Amino acid sequence: MLIGVPKEIKTREYRVGMTPAGVRALVGHGHKVLVESGAGEGSGISDEAYGRAGALIARSAAEAWSADMVVKVKEPLPAEYGHFRQGLLLYTYLHLAAEPDLTRELARRGVTGVAYETIQHEDGSLPLLRPMSEVAGRMAVQVGASCLEKERGGKGVLLGGVPGTRRGRVAILGGGVVGRNAATIAVGMGAQVTVLDVRAETMSYLEDVFGGAIETLYSNAENIEMMCERADLVVGAVLVPGAKAPQLVTEEHIRRMERGTVVVDVAVDQGGCIATCRPTTHDNPTYEVHGVVHYCVTNMPGAVSHTSTWALTNTTIGYAVAIANQGIVAAAKADRSVALGINTHGGHVTYGPVAAAHRLEYVPVERALG
Repeated sequence: MLIGVPKEIKTREYRVGMTPAGVRALVGHGHKVLVESGAGEGSGISDEAYGRAGALIARSAAEAWSADMVVKVKEPLPAEYGHFRQGLLLYTYLHLAAEPDLTRELARRGVTGVAYETIQHEDGSLPLLRPMSEVAGRMAVQVGASCLEKERGGKGVLLGGVPGTRRGRVAILGGGVVGRNAATIAVGMGAQVTVLDVRAETMSYLEDVFGGAIETLYSNAENIEMMCERADLVVGAVLVPGAKAPQLVTEEHIRRMERGTVVVDVAVDQGGCIATCRPTTHDNPTYEVHGVVHYCVTNMPGAVSHTSTWALTNTTIGYAVAIANQGIVAAAKADRSVALGINTHGGHVTYGPVAAAHRLEYVPVERALG
């Protein structure tokens, strides 16, 4: 199989879909890898490094997209839709529940879209979403602390405080991978940390791990409202696999927050769990609503591309090799995790939550694969 790795074109997206180690793994299984020239520069990977691993260097995006399977990091932008064609296999983050136009284009043009974020193990874990959730969770508190500085529109609160002053208060909505990693950094910075979740076992686990360094609260409307009014930094870390994120923080909650409070919505890729959230870029990462600073960058991990590229590709390459070796139909039949990753195939939307989000016809993946 010919595998293409195009350069990412999203604003300040410095990650790349494959490292030289990934190239070497695929070439070792008899496949050819075509990497667009300059694709790895943002992650510190030269064309020469790819060449030494056995890759061919494509001189244009169109050449990289001409492959049988295209491996990316972020969802395609409208400028890339022209590369779509019947039979193309696209392996990347898609986040289709928040992308109606992309969903329709993938289906209309017969692209098989395999989404990293919906490949799921039997225990419910999301192996390809996990590494970027870990990065985004840790970054959320890091960027939130920066946004709290007065010159950036924040309250002027130092999360860790100093002797004789109160510490910053951080409320984290969701105790999964993002929330746990956000709590790790917030505790390390000396903040007062509260994690809200609906799962008793998750809250018990967090209290076992962090001890008295955090408090947990059941996530209901009353507790969310209370914590939003008290917090200096609110981190949205809620995920429903492949589906649009539930909106837990309303505009009225935002209106009641103190001026200079900061919200970081990590769920923005899936529509956001904060009602006033709208996607932003690293060029213009923040905006204010009712005096509250919003940070809603859709590709947060792209800012730490060296860490992110290796963390991501360490997990994606195994599935890439399996798909390349067996073909998507056989790979999906051999591994239910792969089947769950298929969001579009043969002109159909094959992932239920995506079809529901856009009121499109849902065709179960088993039927679509024939």
